[in-house]
Amino acid sequence: MDLETAKERAGPREFSPADDLPEEYRKAATRMIEFHANSEIMGAYLERPFIRQAPSIDRKLAFSAKVQDEIGHGQLLYRAAESLGVKTREEMLDDLANGDGKFLNCFHYPMESWVETPMIAFFVDGAAMRRQATLRRTSWEPYAHAMDKVCFEEGFHVKHGEDILAELMSGSKKEQRMTQEAFEGWWPRIIQFFGPTDDKSTHHDFATSVGLKQQSNDQLRNAFLDQYIPKARKYGLEIPDEPRIRERDDGTYEVEEDDLDWDEFFTIAKNDYEPGLDQINGRKAAQEAVQWVRDTIEGDASAAGGHAPQAAD
Repeated sequence: MDLETAKERAGPREFSPADDLPEEYRKAATRMIEFHANSEIMGAYLERPFIRQAPSIDRKLAFSAKVQDEIGHGQLLYRAAESLGVKTREEMLDDLANGDGKFLNCFHYPMESWVETPMIAFFVDGAAMRRQATLRRTSWEPYAHAMDKVCFEEGFHVKHGEDILAELMSGSKKEQRMTQEAFEGWWPRIIQFFGPTDDKSTHHDFATSVGLKQQSNDQLRNAFLDQYIPKARKYGLEIPDEPRIRERDDGTYEVEEDDLDWDEFFTIAKNDYEPGLDQINGRKAAQEAVQWVRDTIEGDASAAGGHAPQAAD
């Protein structure tokens, strides 16, 4: 199939591994899905320490389940990317550990306090749901199928994060103040979650033309603001003065994009941001720590003349 034919045929769940797709499509889809898979893994590694820091056994159990879900999402997405025939799962995991794999900006920043957990579990996961819901209509069928499960479970994650936020903002004055401070630090990063503005996006036009993406970065960002500014206010959070948010005559919102630190964003996008390097090195150390398990499994399978079971991460 040539590229023009792929563009003409592009529609929801239109293409599968049985299709002879052009290289441009396969590479673009691999890059997009690998980025998504990496982000699920790195998000889980960012949140994992808070399983022990959670303030109750119920919170510990819920947070443990959330982290486990995110790792599972990564595995589903690596398989969907691998089915395009460009890179293997092992190559993608190696690239992530070596600092070549890209992932979402929000997961380059460290988290230090329990009051920051709803910034990821409610706001970032809520932003992810805005994007992932559209990807259930992506043209690469294995990706869309993965999104069915991912969106179902992410809905629980967002509710869990909202419950944590509600508890913190109905707690002591100190808890409310600390949560507000965390929100002010994370708010610009969350707005940048959707990527560069449409005029600076290098992949949007092609991805849209072949059905991989359904909405632009700015469309998704504005839809998120419309939904989550009222929710933030509902729980008593004050929207920071910077970046400036404009309310249109119809009650919808848009951000003054020049108020956002795009230099920092693009430094992060190149994996050159110092805190993000700590996150990457932590992932590399974790992968190296369990390499002996992989080697043992593969060795036992070889000795038995069979196939090694899939190693977990």
